[in-house]
Amino acid sequence: MRRVTILGATGSIGQNTLDLIRRAPKGHYQVVALTGGRNIAQLAADAREFGAALAVTAHDDLLAPLRAALAGSRVEAAAGEAALIDAAQRPADWTMSAIVGVAGLAPGLAALENGGTLALANKESLVTAGPLMMAQARATGARILPVDSEHSAIFQALMGEDITAARRVIITASGGAFRDWPLAQMQTATVAQASAHPNWEMGQRITIDSASMFNKALEVIEAKEFFGFSPDQIEVVVHPQSIVHALVGFCDGGLMAHVGPPDMRHAIGYALNWPERRALPVEAIDLPTIGRLDFTAPDPARYPALPLAWQVMDAGGLTGAVFNAAKERALDHFIAGDVGFMAMADLVKDALDGLAGHPDITTSEITLERVRAVDHLTRQHIDTQAGRRAG
Repeated sequence: MRRVTILGATGSIGQNTLDLIRRAPKGHYQVVALTGGRNIAQLAADAREFGAALAVTAHDDLLAPLRAALAGSRVEAAAGEAALIDAAQRPADWTMSAIVGVAGLAPGLAALENGGTLALANKESLVTAGPLMMAQARATGARILPVDSEHSAIFQALMGEDITAARRVIITASGGAFRDWPLAQMQTATVAQASAHPNWEMGQRITIDSASMFNKALEVIEAKEFFGFSPDQIEVVVHPQSIVHALVGFCDGGLMAHVGPPDMRHAIGYALNWPERRALPVEAIDLPTIGRLDFTAPDPARYPALPLAWQVMDAGGLTGAVFNAAKERALDHFIAGDVGFMAMADLVKDALDGLAGHPDITTSEITLERVRAVDHLTRQHIDTQAGRRAG
């Protein structure tokens, strides 16, 4: 029996993970802890169904409603940041890290203390503190498995290969909601329009990040941190069908591609069952029906967020923490209606340039405390700049 904890159980990744556990043979998994945000009804229902020992909401003010929803069960209820860390630290063989944003970093680091497997869907952990995450895993003997579809694809394409023979990695991008829009029209794109993905079913924030390609920029940085690829080895192509998730090119000129349906349960299931492969409830690919696979170079005028990934990698230090915090806060301002869709990249670029050279950012010593300090500094910077634009 594999003991499982899911950090971010009420989001799309968490719900897909629970769907796979629900379909597994009885007794194959034991759910230790589930954490969530404000969806108390879903969190409590899942904790009851799977017999979790602990259910945690990230919000202190929701502890009473969570306790009420779990009344009469044997599930312990808790709330707040300390409770999230406690959930992550409880003995588990496999932990899903699916809390959205930099908020997932501290629980992810705590989970690595167990020396088990961390299934990493929280790409921000590697973007903001990649060296710290990898060092923690080495120190405890823990294993990090990628859950992003692109990085799972790279991981699978490299299986059994000598990574030193890899010369390039190509990450695919759907192009998001506006891939066929006239460029001028993107200036006036609404939150509702940016929240509708043509291929994937995801949460609102990641769907908007896909439309702006901030999500892909994060994935480029993640590929560097996880696999050790140099920035000049990483490429991005727009692939509207979302069938090829990534390709690895080798020294002999060959490309190894991972092909699968746009269903996150594949990457989740691969990590959940690793090192085995097991049957998954995903649609089989019918190539004649698909008919064609298209690949084009991303237009930097349409996706100005994407080139910023290479600026971040070249700068090093805690520039990734600046990038992520600026991206998250710029997105907050777009959702609130303070800035336009295309202005998000301008805000992030301004933060990267304006904070470059700051001693807390250029440091080679990456700690959780330093990441938090830089995150706070950057959010203040973005709020100031967004206020000027709104004013």
